[in-house]
Amino acid sequence: MNLKIAIAEDNNFLAKAVIEKLSFFNDLEYKFRGANGAELIGKLEVNHNIDVILMDIQMPEMDGIVATEIVKAKYPHIKILMLTVFDDDENIFNAIKAGASGYLLKEIDAENLHKSILEVTNGGAPMTPSIALKTLKLLRNPILSENDVKIDEIKLTHRETDILEHLSKGLNYNEIADNLIISPSTVRKHIENIYKKLQVHNKMEAVLKAKKQKLI
Repeated sequence: MNLKIAIAEDNNFLAKAVIEKLSFFNDLEYKFRGANGAELIGKLEVNHNIDVILMDIQMPEMDGIVATEIVKAKYPHIKILMLTVFDDDENIFNAIKAGASGYLLKEIDAENLHKSILEVTNGGAPMTPSIALKTLKLLRNPILSENDVKIDEIKLTHRETDILEHLSKGLNYNEIADNLIISPSTVRKHIENIYKKLQVHNKMEAVLKAKKQKLI
């Protein structure tokens, strides 16, 4: 089964380069491109049968962070990989908060891009190594935002805390299920509850927030 890919990128040259990288792989099917966030969302309204969006950050009319938030609210099944030249803390943090499942730099080669797309569709959170390092630093020195839920308002069960700790180690649903001797669907249910309680959209964000709130 081919994975359907859409791109949000305002630079024609860079968009062509990404499309060319995708063309090397038979299991990836490039569907369409939006030259900015608004155009991408317009095209998704016509066809949202998309598995992964490769999202630029800086685009005219609507940037990638705002577009990510809108896409995740409307089409939560679509995974979003940020593909950008910006690796500053604020962009990383905002992208994760908006619901991005991974963060890659544009110089990524075709093979690693392919690997990252497969990883994100399997529930992973692929990151360029330099970004992963910055994200770890963010976890250690989190940027506090005003609307964070107060620490005492979040009550996780022991099982939810266990699962969050496993998530923070990078384990997937099946590995967590094996370790805790429960079914993958039970793990999924617990993770849904964790997302609701923490008011987050993905694993990276859940781990980020849980560490910030000292829940794990």
